[in-house]
Amino acid sequence: MATGPLPSGHPIVKPRKIGVLLSNLGTPDATDYWSMRRYLAEFLSDKRVIEAPRALWWVILNGIILTTRPGRKGKDYETIWNRELNESPLKTITRSQSDKLGSAVRSGLLGPEAADAVAVDWGMRYGNPSVRSALERLQAQGCDRILLVPLYPQYAAATTATACDKVFEALMAMRWQPALRVAPPYHDDPAYIDALAVSLREGLAALDFEPEVVIASFHGVPKDYLLKGDPYHCQCAKTARLLREAMGMTTDTFRLTFQSRFGRAEWLQPYTDETIKALAKRGVKRLAVITPGFSADCLETIEEIGGENAEYFHHGGGEKFARIPCLNDSAGGMAVIEAIVKRELMGWV
Repeated sequence: MATGPLPSGHPIVKPRKIGVLLSNLGTPDATDYWSMRRYLAEFLSDKRVIEAPRALWWVILNGIILTTRPGRKGKDYETIWNRELNESPLKTITRSQSDKLGSAVRSGLLGPEAADAVAVDWGMRYGNPSVRSALERLQAQGCDRILLVPLYPQYAAATTATACDKVFEALMAMRWQPALRVAPPYHDDPAYIDALAVSLREGLAALDFEPEVVIASFHGVPKDYLLKGDPYHCQCAKTARLLREAMGMTTDTFRLTFQSRFGRAEWLQPYTDETIKALAKRGVKRLAVITPGFSADCLETIEEIGGENAEYFHHGGGEKFARIPCLNDSAGGMAVIEAIVKRELMGWV
């Protein structure tokens, strides 16, 4: 640190700060065909997401998927789009999480000395705002130490690892790189489990019916990823077990499932849609679904669970269906993020 005036012509050196970067998956900029195509092209071109031979996958992606899926997905996004802000709910919620965390920091979350010394920003792995733009904003504020917080409770190469990849890629373009920490997955963090349990209890209490079964639905990944060593399945199972125990429920009344599969390969099972159809066929009339692996509501929770899978249940003879919202930017959700940030910034603040 300089102890006197800088020489004439010396580049401006800003006061040192610490940056906190919240990162989530991403979102299209709009619901039209070309916006959806750009988003899907970036997402599905990621080698962490699709681990297929590149040449074969390029043909499938560009010859089939990017021709047919943008239109269908755009219609799905239309059903959940935040028309007031002209953006997806994921973007709205992630921005709010960042704003609320920043406000908490300025109000003394990390102590009075850190109130003006820690900057908070957010970015998406795919789409806008990008993590690169967030890193540039943090660096422009003088942040020479940055904590990356991937908002994925359970680690998967297709989520947490690729978020890190994108940040590292952005840092490669910087001459003066900041020191970097990455918050670990928090699938069994007591603050997270407690927040889920409170959210589930409150959500169930607000219903006009008592579910016979509660499903904890997590985003699926191909089974092959598990066999290659990805810990995602195990971490999802532990989250579900801890939440079930916190709720005092049994494995008959609380089920773990996996959603959002596509393609012909086998994915993690049991599948959410098939489980819901089977429960309805068995005579279950009242069902609730919580999605603990999502830190913010998005297409997969609002439309896929609250729309598509609710229809499966009702068409199969079910009568009452409820989707429990994600933790989002609720008091409980923010308490989880704040606990992670406080712990991972130890030694820096």
